[in-house]
Amino acid sequence: MSRDTGPYRPGTAAARHRPHRADEPCAPGSALYARALREGRVHSREAEPVPCLVDFGLLHPDVDDMRWLLPSEPAHALLRLLRGIEEEVAHERQREAEVAAAFEPLLALGRPSATTAVAGSGAGAARTPARDRPAALTPLRGVPRITAAIDAAVSRCTREVLTIQPGGFRPVSDLGSAPPREQALLSRGCRMRTLYQHTTRHAFPVIAHFERLEGDVEVRTLSEVTEQLVVFDRTVAFLPADRDFAEALEVRAPALVGYLAALFDRLWQLATPMFPHPAAPQPAENGVTARQRTIAELLVEGLTDADIADRLGMNVRTVRVHISKLATNLGSTSRAQLGFLIGRSGILGPGQTR
Repeated sequence: MSRDTGPYRPGTAAARHRPHRADEPCAPGSALYARALREGRVHSREAEPVPCLVDFGLLHPDVDDMRWLLPSEPAHALLRLLRGIEEEVAHERQREAEVAAAFEPLLALGRPSATTAVAGSGAGAARTPARDRPAALTPLRGVPRITAAIDAAVSRCTREVLTIQPGGFRPVSDLGSAPPREQALLSRGCRMRTLYQHTTRHAFPVIAHFERLEGDVEVRTLSEVTEQLVVFDRTVAFLPADRDFAEALEVRAPALVGYLAALFDRLWQLATPMFPHPAAPQPAENGVTARQRTIAELLVEGLTDADIADRLGMNVRTVRVHISKLATNLGSTSRAQLGFLIGRSGILGPGQTR
C-alpha cells in the first residue's frame, strides 16, 4: 500500500515521520502495533503519525470499514520482513559473485610487468620473474592434486592453521590419517584453531582425535558455519569448488586471504569453546534449550525440516524431535500455530520478535 492511500496525505503527521528500515522499528509504531494486537484494531487517524506500520504490512485496512486498521499476525509479518532482508542479502551475494568473477582473470595475471622487484628499487635490486610467482587463484581438480597442494602448504606453514569443518564430524577413516600431518605442524610450534558445528560436541571420535594431539590446538563450535575452509599462515587458503570436494580453489590473493581469515576470526569470537576446555552447557530458558532456539529461528525464517538439518549438521529425525519438544513446550497443535507462538514467546531474543 502506498503512503498516499487512505489517511496518509502529504502535509499530515505522516510527512513528519522519519523514514526507517523494517529492522529498525520506531517506538511509536511498536507501541501502536502492540495496542492493535491487544484490542483487535485501531482507528486510521491514530496511525497517521506512523505510516511505517502500513508500509511494512503490520497494519491493513478493514475491508468492512476503511476507517479502521487491523493488525497482521506477528509471525506472518515477521516472515514477510525476513523474506525482504533475505532478498537484499541474496542481491549483495550476487554482486559479490559478479565482482569476483570480473577480477578472477586479473588476479591470475597479477602485475602486467614481466618482473617484480622483491627488495629495493635501485638498479641492483633483485627481481623475480612474474611467471614464477604463485597464481592468485588456482583451480585444483581431482583429489590427488588437492591433497598435494594442501601437503605443500602444510610443509611451508610456520605459524598457524585456521580450519572450518561443517556438516558434523569427519569420518573416522579421515581422522585416523590426520594426526601425523597435524602433529608435525604442532611440533614445529604452529597454532591450530578449528571450528565445527555444535553437533560435533558429542562426537567422541573427533574429541579423541584432538586428545591425541600435543601442542597449541583449540576447537570451538557454532550452530552454523560456512563451507569448508583451511587457511595457512594467513597467506594461502583452500576452498571447496563443488559439494563432492573433487574440485577446490587455492587462494593466494592477499586481499581475499585476509578477508577469509578475518571471517574466521569473527566466527571464532562468536563460537563456544569445545577443546581443550569445553564451556559448560547453556541452561534451558523456560524449558527451551539453545539448540531449540536456533531451530526456532530457522523455522520462523520458513526453512523446511530438511533445510534445517542441513544447516545445523543434524539428521532430519533429530530436528523433528526438537520441533516436537518446542511445540509441546509452547502448547502448539500445528506447525502454523507454532510459528506464531515462537514469535510471541520471546524465545528468539530482542530484535527477533517484532
